[in-house]
Amino acid sequence: MPDHGTLPMPIGTADNRVSTVAQLADIPEETIWLQKQKSARTRRAYQLDVQHFMRTLAITTPVELRQADHKAVIAWERYMRETEHAAASTIRRRLAALSSLYKHLVRHNHAARNPVGEVERPAINRDEGSTLAFSKAQARKLLDAPAEDTVPGSRDRAILSVGLQVGLRRAEIAALKVSDLHQNRGYDSLRVSRKGGRRDALAINPQTAARLRAYLDLAGHAADIDGPLFRPLHHNGKRQDERRGMDPDAIDRVVRKYAGDLGLDRGYSAHSMRATFITTALENGAQLEDVQKAAGHRDPGTTKLYDRRGYNPEKAASFFATY
Repeated sequence: MPDHGTLPMPIGTADNRVSTVAQLADIPEETIWLQKQKSARTRRAYQLDVQHFMRTLAITTPVELRQADHKAVIAWERYMRETEHAAASTIRRRLAALSSLYKHLVRHNHAARNPVGEVERPAINRDEGSTLAFSKAQARKLLDAPAEDTVPGSRDRAILSVGLQVGLRRAEIAALKVSDLHQNRGYDSLRVSRKGGRRDALAINPQTAARLRAYLDLAGHAADIDGPLFRPLHHNGKRQDERRGMDPDAIDRVVRKYAGDLGLDRGYSAHSMRATFITTALENGAQLEDVQKAAGHRDPGTTKLYDRRGYNPEKAASFFATY
């Protein structure tokens, strides 16, 4: 699917406006659909998902894509399930992306129907997600693992605290700016950029605020209020990179590094901090609606997917099967 970047806006003289409208008419409707997505990460994910469908079915043109029927989608779903052995959640996500595209094409009269609507999607566990969570003892060790007196250590201590004690997504952590740390009604707070461009303000744990300020003091960019809060440790020798923010994948690497130091080297990620935060907050008496707001979920059912209170390994029946 071609990427035309930012859509041109009609400016200048009447003649210029006519030519710009003509240019807009030449943009494939698939690109218009992609550009409608507000999040850059969503655009990238949707593009990869649709490209996977096209590559699997050897579809090379928009005309072929618009003519695909339910048989093509069924063949794709079967290929993902039986050949790639993709997770049910991955298959559902890819089908959802393709369905979104076809709904747009049908709405604007570029396709006769949405072929994904006739394809059954694999079932997933709606009661509990698959993300691993840390125990309280493990979370405490993680929080205290990085060194306090170095820039890398203080940065990682702050990142782990924002994940485990505020519950932000890795992309939300990476997107924080220095000015997002502020006080509201006497409480330290963070402004958060949510999915879909929403903005929230959350009161934060005093320990998190202290760690954030300690990092800013050591790193020396506390006065750069419009700059990124968390920054890479290396800048490729280019001065303009000094204000570059961390990539969300780098947040994952921070978590994996310290989890690995604790011997937790498989299955844990930045998302594990989020599951741990939600479970611990609910376990300690927080109301579901307050945890839902902190997590940035529109649906309380989504928050419940991260709740691991029902998993009590110390009460497993297996421990009672002694012979």
